[in-house]
Amino acid sequence: MDPMRPTRVWSLVAIAAIAAALGWGLVQIIDAWLGRLLPVPWLAAAALWLVAGAVLYWAVTTRPRLQGRPGAKPMPPLVAARTAALAMAASRIGALVAGFYAGVAGGISSSIGTPTGASTFWSASMASLGAVVLVIAALWLEHICRLPVGPPDDFTDRV
Repeated sequence: MDPMRPTRVWSLVAIAAIAAALGWGLVQIIDAWLGRLLPVPWLAAAALWLVAGAVLYWAVTTRPRLQGRPGAKPMPPLVAARTAALAMAASRIGALVAGFYAGVAGGISSSIGTPTGASTFWSASMASLGAVVLVIAALWLEHICRLPVGPPDDFTDRV
């Protein structure tokens, strides 16, 4: 993944698939070795939804600033570049976390008949869904921060 190119959805899907396999495998290992379920706290889901909301809010407030709308304070180019870098990192980490918790939910789905299994399944599912919302918000923020591509400058006539 080239850090200068826009994030590709295919790479995020690959990251999520690898993380899902790791999450599923971890559930199987803990079940086989310890005879218990992998605990997934509800705070994990709440934290992911909170971060997703923050990135979404950042995207909504950044858009008018970068479009130069009247009344919006212009955003310095360095801040826009840092925001784009944050969005790229958030989408990749979000894909990793979404895949991991989806794998955990898939691994625990056979134990959904028990109270602990149901609670763990739903907390892992909500954490995975929150991470998916984070990825979508981060991709939108990255798209907002993208520079317009125009023809290259011709400096020969300025000499």
